[in-house]
Amino acid sequence: QVQLVESGGGLVQAGGSLTLACAASGRTFSSYTMGWFRQAPGNEREFVGGISWSGGRTDYKDSVKGRFTISRNNAKNTVYLQMNSLKPEDTAAYYCAVTRGVVVMRRWNEYEYWGQGTQVTVSS
Repeated sequence: QVQLVESGGGLVQAGGSLTLACAASGRTFSSYTMGWFRQAPGNEREFVGGISWSGGRTDYKDSVKGRFTISRNNAKNTVYLQMNSLKPEDTAAYYCAVTRGVVVMRRWNEYEYWGQGTQVTVSS
């Protein structure tokens, strides 16, 4: 089993930046593909981006391309979501998740383990 703990959320003004971190337990972290999702009240959970186990492949939701960057440090069992040029519509609870798939999956039900989420609020 894998346990995930997100951190780094908070309140930021539009145009600002935040970096979220997701720390994972388990010795096989390096073999997992990682994803970031978000969910705003009243909305479905949506894919934000993901990174392959090696870090060599990433995929992003169109609306965050060029603003968000995902990276991972397998030695630290941690994946990061760097968010720049934040907009009020980025406000949501952000979750990290893992899948044993070798490619980044966009559907939330492809992921096996989830963190508890961290809130990001962007004020206008």
